Amino acid sequence: MIPKAIPPSGPISSQDTKLWQAAQKMEANFLAEMLKSAGFGEARDSFGGGAGEDQFASFLRLEHAENMVDAGGIGLSERLFESLKERSNDT
Repeated sequence: MIPKAIPPSGPISSQDTKLWQAAQKMEANFLAEMLKSAGFGEARDSFGGGAGEDQFASFLRLEHAENMVDAGGIGLSERLFESLKERSNDT
């Protein structure tokens, strides 16, 4: 996943870009798990897609989660980015 937004502040180095991508990926995976817990993508009782729908529901959830992150998300990627950046600066 390539970030559509730039890191929240400061100069952008290649290390910052990698950290930002990792933070956005983490937020997307977190949101995908939240969507799963909320029942998003579960097969419907009638006219469901059967086993095929069950197999690919996780891809649909992840795609929706990535779109949510691209649209601004819940702010988790910014917090993760800042935390990762501080940690990388300490070493």
